[in-house]
Amino acid sequence: MDDLIKAAKAARTTAHAPYSKFYVGAAMRDEQGRVFGGCNIENAAYPQGWCAEPSAIAALITAGGKRVTEVAVMGNGDTLCTPCGGCRQKIREFANGDVKIHCCTEEGKLIRTFTLEELLPFSFGPENLA
Repeated sequence: MDDLIKAAKAARTTAHAPYSKFYVGAAMRDEQGRVFGGCNIENAAYPQGWCAEPSAIAALITAGGKRVTEVAVMGNGDTLCTPCGGCRQKIREFANGDVKIHCCTEEGKLIRTFTLEELLPFSFGPENLA
């Protein structure tokens, strides 16, 4: 898990958050064990920005990954920062309910680990359309 947290921490340092000043870093491990980081990127036209988690997912998919097997996320300070509702659904597209989501301080200290199922119970996923 240390490599995942380090990647989230490194990604957080590149966040573009001039409006909220809330810097988020996320990292995701794929089915091959590779780790991909992402940060939040705000936009002056507020709805056009995006969260750290989709940034990490995009890097994972671009590199040929297919599944998210583990996640780390961190925001400002020591406050618990979990993926927002939209990000939970985006993670769900590529992850099973038992995937662990590690929520850390901005320094990388683990606060709490959740499963995706805990954060998004009774979710709608690709199998619902099969």
